[in-house]
Amino acid sequence: MAVLTIAAREFRATFNSTIGWLVLAAFLFLNGVFFLMWLTYFAEASAQFSGGAYGDVQLLLSEQLFAPFYGNVATILLFICPALSMRMFAEERSQRTLELLLTSPISTAEIVLGKFLGALGFVTVLLAGLLYGPLLLWWWSTPDIGALVTGNLALFLVAASTIAIGALFSSFTDNQITALVVTVSVCLALYIIGAVGDQDSIWGQISILSHIDDLFLGGIRLSDVSYFVGLIGVFLFATHQKVESYRWS
Repeated sequence: MAVLTIAAREFRATFNSTIGWLVLAAFLFLNGVFFLMWLTYFAEASAQFSGGAYGDVQLLLSEQLFAPFYGNVATILLFICPALSMRMFAEERSQRTLELLLTSPISTAEIVLGKFLGALGFVTVLLAGLLYGPLLLWWWSTPDIGALVTGNLALFLVAASTIAIGALFSSFTDNQITALVVTVSVCLALYIIGAVGDQDSIWGQISILSHIDDLFLGGIRLSDVSYFVGLIGVFLFATHQKVESYRWS
């Protein structure tokens, strides 16, 4: 119950802040522009190849529309999620309210998990705002449902991982800007490090990018899901240990 109470508090606090509404507006606007851009490209490509060997509409939708669009959304999430997570513990520390939480009859695990779920709930609202795109496409075609489900799953996992990373760095400082910059830097590094080698290399295995490509195309592998679950677990555990240390400092 304490976890849900903290999560609800964090969720309301985000919507009650100016940055929450700015993030929401910027996210929907940018992704609306990207969706229109890729939809225009898809329309031109389908008109060019209609009746030919590349006339499979579902294949075009998944590879030429959803995959690049979701790739753009994932990149934006690498900046949006740190902006949401930077206040998790940094704000509590700067306002001297973290001590109140730590001295209350709530475990550190409940505090960390509650704050994580509160931020993730807000991101879920953001992602739900993107559903208008696939719904509109049902007027003209039949999108691959598998690609839609796994694509949104990939975005959710990227968001959850980024928030978990941001929670850790937010717990190290009382400066939200510092937490934001460090989190964005680490997330970008994890995103592009796969370009150093192929997906089977060590760099490819630890890169976020190499674990979302198949999901964007409708394929799902246990190794990809396990990667994100492990990433989230490691950073939330590290955050728990850091916040717990404040009880004894």
